Amino acid sequence: MDKSPDAFRTISEVAGDLDLPQHVLRFWETRFNQIKPMKRGGGRRYYRPQDVELIKGIRHMLYDQGYTIKGVQKLLRENGNHFLVAIGSGDMAAVEAISQRRQADAVPLTQAAQPRGADDEMLVGQPKVKPSRRFFGLGKGDEEGPVQPDTSKLSRDNRALLQEALFDLLECKRLLDQVR
Repeated sequence: MDKSPDAFRTISEVAGDLDLPQHVLRFWETRFNQIKPMKRGGGRRYYRPQDVELIKGIRHMLYDQGYTIKGVQKLLRENGNHFLVAIGSGDMAAVEAISQRRQADAVPLTQAAQPRGADDEMLVGQPKVKPSRRFFGLGKGDEEGPVQPDTSKLSRDNRALLQEALFDLLECKRLLDQVR
């Protein structure tokens, strides 16, 4: 008897449908926090239909398109889950629509049209400016050089880099706590 399309799937069913070993699915759960199967007593995993669709997209990008895990993580970050779900299901019209919407959102606002507020200086969540790969002023010109010892403020780039490093360290701590 076949399950309905809306039914939850066990890890063995998902692994069999997608021709993947179960350990790969468990590994992907650690690398893609978007994959969140429901866990019942004893740690038994039940995948929602949207989880299965996302895994199909991830599998397609890794195995068929040759992306690395970091590359797929970047795609998910930049385009969202719906993008990979559309790729996994072969819905190229949806992929194109998501890409066009993303490009339209990326059009920079003029200086007058940019919202300004009290939270403009806060770095909570994602950085407001994309940090460069130069670390704390190394390799910048004299006008953008490192913060001088007598200055109590960090530049936005440096604060964004510190925030990013903090998030990475917190994620490492979380993973280490899980192992203990």
